Amino acid sequence: RYSLFSNHLKNIEQSEGGLDKFTKSYKTFGVNQLLEGGIYCKEWAPGAEAVFLAGDFNGWNPFSHPYKKLEYGKWELYIPPREDGCPAVLHGSKLKVVIRAQNGALLYRISPWARYVVREEDKVNYDWVHWNPPQSYIHKHPSPKRLKSLRIYESHVGIASPEGKVASYKNFTYNILPRIKDLGYNCVQLMAIMEHAYYASFGYQVTSFFAASSRYGTPDDLKEMIDVAHSMGITVLLDVVHSHASKNSEDGLNQFDGTDSCFFHSGYRGNHQLWDSRLFDYANWEVLRFLLSNLRMWIKEYRFDGFRFDGVTSMLYHHHGIGTGFSGDYHEYFGLHVDEDALCYLMLANHMINFLHPECITIAEDVSGMPALCRPVAEGGGGFDYRLAMAIPDKWIQIIKELKDEDWNMGNIVHTLTNRRYEEKYIAYAESHDQALVGDKTLAFRLMDAEMYTNMSVLTPLTPVIDRGIQLHKMIRLITHALGGEGYLNFMG
Repeated sequence: RYSLFSNHLKNIEQSEGGLDKFTKSYKTFGVNQLLEGGIYCKEWAPGAEAVFLAGDFNGWNPFSHPYKKLEYGKWELYIPPREDGCPAVLHGSKLKVVIRAQNGALLYRISPWARYVVREEDKVNYDWVHWNPPQSYIHKHPSPKRLKSLRIYESHVGIASPEGKVASYKNFTYNILPRIKDLGYNCVQLMAIMEHAYYASFGYQVTSFFAASSRYGTPDDLKEMIDVAHSMGITVLLDVVHSHASKNSEDGLNQFDGTDSCFFHSGYRGNHQLWDSRLFDYANWEVLRFLLSNLRMWIKEYRFDGFRFDGVTSMLYHHHGIGTGFSGDYHEYFGLHVDEDALCYLMLANHMINFLHPECITIAEDVSGMPALCRPVAEGGGGFDYRLAMAIPDKWIQIIKELKDEDWNMGNIVHTLTNRRYEEKYIAYAESHDQALVGDKTLAFRLMDAEMYTNMSVLTPLTPVIDRGIQLHKMIRLITHALGGEGYLNFMG
């Protein structure tokens, strides 16, 4: 595994001029404005017969601006500034990449590198809007120093309001961040920031990887939100989804160049049965460029302080963890069922973040317990700083569902809370969005259920159900915080 990683790193140094340059590809791919006002466009569409750019700037003429074909399936286009010196593509104008597929069909696509996509009220699909404001938000506050003790508030901008609407970045900045600070948390983990067409997927079916979700506001609103969090000394983590991508083709990555593959494996290997989504081909050079540049863009442009990688178990194994129980036996982690390309990508990602942005933190959502996932890459590990202690919330649900209070076994509870690999750091939690949202109940509802609606008030007498529920709720959190790991997480819901 380590030699596979070193070979990749050596190839990047030799062919791309180093990791720093390779991971800044978001500055050349997509549509970027140059200093003299010209527009430089670049795409990777290996299966396309021809590529064009259409939009408001050329009256949606699909053929007036053809891309020139380069080697390795890349295409480029330069649009000079207009006679008055203004850029040909104005800020806020709509664009589409037009792909002529091998069967001759014309496909209108959003660039995989698009920075801003919006959906109008009466439409189903998202539109790509060229985002290049004359004055972008400038960060005023330095990023906080790397934390020794993480207390994470896992949050979702859209549900951060008592009103029945999708809340905004501005609301989060001015109403929620002060509360998070006041409650004693020192880190916010943001869900559902990468653009996703289906709101109910809670951000886990990503359509545009480089676009901050427009349903909460503009990219500048998000930059301001992170800046204000930094002014309070709060570290901000992004919940990053590189384990799979939405099947949408009109406004997603799927079939971008008209073929079944491109960014993904073709056929059976490229589809996730349970999630109904596409799976990346991590062995592909351009996919590595895309995903590594994606992480770099969120750090450089938005100033995120690190990532929680979603669905790491699905990435690590060819079986994606489907129908597999992990007992901790070593044959489960070493063998042909491990997807070494995906593991190598995670090692590269963590090495890149550690090398170029040493203050950043990475957390793995891995339920399998892959050994050394949270040890440095130099030791042959996966390079993550922490992993989520995913057995703990399951244990609490099992106890509350199956046992009477007097049958709780302290030895068994303590074993579950302390059962972790030596020298690997864990983030402990009693419940997260997985428990609170995904067709399940929060611990408070499991303990108190219907009485939460009628007896949670100083105006009504304290009932035994509420009394027991609140006491157990506090004790569960206390012992989880104390024994469960080197960091602690709580979900806003």
